[in-house]
Amino acid sequence: MGTVKYLLDTHTFLWVALDDSKLSDTAKKAISDKNVDIFVSPVTAYEILNKHRTGKLPDYMYVAENFHEVFYKLAANELLISIEHFHYAAKFEWSHRDPFDRMLAAQAKIENMTLITNDPAFNDLLWLSRLW
Repeated sequence: MGTVKYLLDTHTFLWVALDDSKLSDTAKKAISDKNVDIFVSPVTAYEILNKHRTGKLPDYMYVAENFHEVFYKLAANELLISIEHFHYAAKFEWSHRDPFDRMLAAQAKIENMTLITNDPAFNDLLWLSRLW
């Protein structure tokens, strides 16, 4: 049996980074389990840094300015984006148009990962493995 693989949604990464109480106990337990692999997409880095630059994440300045440090402290793996991920993200049916969410869903599906997210936007994707 293979290792369980989790992909962190952007808000999950932010909340883990700052030990925010918004993070569910189930998510905390899964992320701290040494027998699982945690992944972060470059989409998350881009979303955090871009939103911080435009003033949309004022409470997360530390994470934005120290993204690499936070990433390495989490001992996460980088999930590179492939052409297959882009292709799937662009083609699957979903009324939600946020490109960051579309890419994370596509990556989780293709790589057989569970997305750790509290975002209700993903509720429509019955094929997506989620944990919260």
